[in-house]
Amino acid sequence: MEECQRLGLAKAIGVSNFSPNKLQELLQHAHVPPAVNQVEMNPMWQQRQLRDFCKRKGIQVTAYSPLGASNTRWGDDRILGCSSLQEIANERRKTVAQVCLRWAYQQGVSMVPKSFNRKRMEENLQIFDWSLTKDDLAKISNLPQRKGVLLRDVLGPHDLVKEIDMEA
Repeated sequence: MEECQRLGLAKAIGVSNFSPNKLQELLQHAHVPPAVNQVEMNPMWQQRQLRDFCKRKGIQVTAYSPLGASNTRWGDDRILGCSSLQEIANERRKTVAQVCLRWAYQQGVSMVPKSFNRKRMEENLQIFDWSLTKDDLAKISNLPQRKGVLLRDVLGPHDLVKEIDMEA
């Protein structure tokens, strides 16, 4: 990828699902650091340690599944159905999805929300003319944390990530 960038075939290099340890290992060998690390991130999987590491290293974090993975084979509605997030949304006269996206935006994270519904896509863009309060952010910070998209749920009982790590 570094060669592709050197040749002008890529503007930037990014990685996906890299932990702080994997990023540190990459940074020890790479001539060009990654511009972005795309990871699962949402109010109930906040990735604080990873975000702090990326910020120190100048790597932008991009969140996939910023609204969770509802309506998927492997996901659930724990985020969009979260009573704390619903309470914040009601107070702000926003949707829970807008609260989640605004939270990520206020963390300095870019995000990739997925929707095929025109109305929801338009709602997703209506997060830039208001802010979450310090109290809102504190409530979100205290939400229970659990990764939503588990590889074994999609791929089976094998810990593919561990197997790949062992090969490296």
